[in-house]
Amino acid sequence: MFAAERRQLILEMVRANGAVSLRELARVVQTSEVTVRRDVRALEAEGLLDRRHGGAVLPGGFTRESGFPQKSHLATAEKTAIADLAAGLVEEGEAIVVGAGTTTQELARRLARVPGLTVVTNSLLVAQALAHANRVEVVMTGGTLRGSNYALVGSGAEQSLQGLRVSKAFLSGSGLTAERGLSTSNMLSASVDRALVQAAAEVVVLADHTKLGTDTMFQTVPTDVINRLVTDEPPGHDDRAATELQALADQGVQIAVAGASGSPGGDQVPARHQRRDVALPGPRRAAALRSAAVLGEQAAGAERARVADLRRR
Repeated sequence: MFAAERRQLILEMVRANGAVSLRELARVVQTSEVTVRRDVRALEAEGLLDRRHGGAVLPGGFTRESGFPQKSHLATAEKTAIADLAAGLVEEGEAIVVGAGTTTQELARRLARVPGLTVVTNSLLVAQALAHANRVEVVMTGGTLRGSNYALVGSGAEQSLQGLRVSKAFLSGSGLTAERGLSTSNMLSASVDRALVQAAAEVVVLADHTKLGTDTMFQTVPTDVINRLVTDEPPGHDDRAATELQALADQGVQIAVAGASGSPGGDQVPARHQRRDVALPGPRRAAALRSAAVLGEQAAGAERARVADLRRR
């Protein structure tokens, strides 16, 4: 394929989806990420698109939301790995909420095997994925159907969540930054996601690396409310995604990363589906370390007193 044809196809994909990763562009145009990156730079120089954190977006600041048919074909391998990791955070008999999105839909498919689970959701796709799970109870919110992502939104959805209390909320979105947290491009979706968060004791965000550093119009979950992020391994050249992960960890977010490489043989779970927590300094971690130091000093003091008492005897 000639460069002009490649670039035209790249441009059409970005216009159709709003944002596309370099990895996905390379797969579609059947070339290397190095070549795609060169094409994206050329298109950016012409003002036709913007480079953004391992991908390309429509020019002009905030990205717009893609429809479900487009999003369902983006970063599919990454979403599968993230869903496998996130499913390991759910225990038998728990009550959780699961928001709308293609990644949360993948998670729901895995939750069908968790006995005694209760799932509250505003997503028709999440409910559909769990519809035939005999040991899982599904509770749907009310609301108005938003066709672009098959989710129930509006005051009906928000009111149905009042007074609800569950252990965990699993949410996705259009973008995630350390500065603003999770965000989305639609006001109604953002409002329902905020109601889902208020119902949960712990908030888990599912976001592939293409969303790291991307900021969209409506904030759903501030960074200091996010307890855990489940994401995939950013490409080695994507320094901005790695920097964003560091910044999130510095603010106390626990990060579980699905690696890119597999583990050989046997019944071992592939490394790309294994949990790797990034424990980096942050306000919450610093407080925990201070508490541990105080407890350690108290224990050491008690031991010294016991030894002195034995010596006196």
